[in-house]
Amino acid sequence: MAHTMFEPTVSELEEVERANASGKQPVVFVHGLWLLDSSWDRWAAFFEENGYAAVTPGWPEDPATVEEAHQNPDVFAGKGVGDIAAYQQQIIERLHRKPALVGHSFGGLLVMILAGRGLSAATVAIDAAGGRGVLPLPVSALKSASPVLSNPANRHKAVALTYEQFRYGFANAVPEEEAHRIYETYHVAGSGVPLFQAAFSNINPGTEAKAENKNHDRGPMLVVSGGLDHQVPDATSKAIYNRQKKNQHHVTEYSLIDDRGHSLTIDDGWQEVAQLSLDFISRFVK
Repeated sequence: MAHTMFEPTVSELEEVERANASGKQPVVFVHGLWLLDSSWDRWAAFFEENGYAAVTPGWPEDPATVEEAHQNPDVFAGKGVGDIAAYQQQIIERLHRKPALVGHSFGGLLVMILAGRGLSAATVAIDAAGGRGVLPLPVSALKSASPVLSNPANRHKAVALTYEQFRYGFANAVPEEEAHRIYETYHVAGSGVPLFQAAFSNINPGTEAKAENKNHDRGPMLVVSGGLDHQVPDATSKAIYNRQKKNQHHVTEYSLIDDRGHSLTIDDGWQEVAQLSLDFISRFVK
């Protein structure tokens, strides 16, 4: 399938140049639906403090800030998994060293796709969206995705979540005050395309929502699961792990954080997940 080639932003190119100039091992952080790259700011600082060069690309045409995203939500519409993966790949290929990749939610699926293309030195997929070959579709996941999937017309639209929908799908495992705070700080509209692609990936042999899991260049991979996640329940994460561990060339590991929901990368407990990710990556690349 042909994809529109979007040009990286000036700030993304500057991040790449800074990472290359530093000589440090780069780590690329890929966000998921309903968030922006700013959702990784604390992670980027944490990894930089620990000797890595952080790169936090957005998705194609992402607004620079949450405020801008609220003013122009339609800019998110129409971007599919293939478009976003191609965009991330061209940024990764500008780095002088093969980076480690960390992704959350659909970003988790994206980093697995990119790892399957041999572009990752070590990968952490956190509460990753399922794709082709990942069969469990629990009721809570269907309910979390229903604001988009309930209307076929939403495939070509940008869809925002109400606070109640965000509370159920993302922030069910944190106190009410914290849920409101992270909704107001991080939530933006998201493209309907990836959700429809993932939902129908197992009946579409040509789907873009598919990660190659047996490539000898895939690199080591950690699958992280939040045990209370409604959006990507543990059954989905386990199925992703079971598929990825078929790779005979590299280690594949699984870690369950049993008291966390889908907001685990952006809520007040983010550092626990960041430390887990850092510990895994630092075993393989420094």
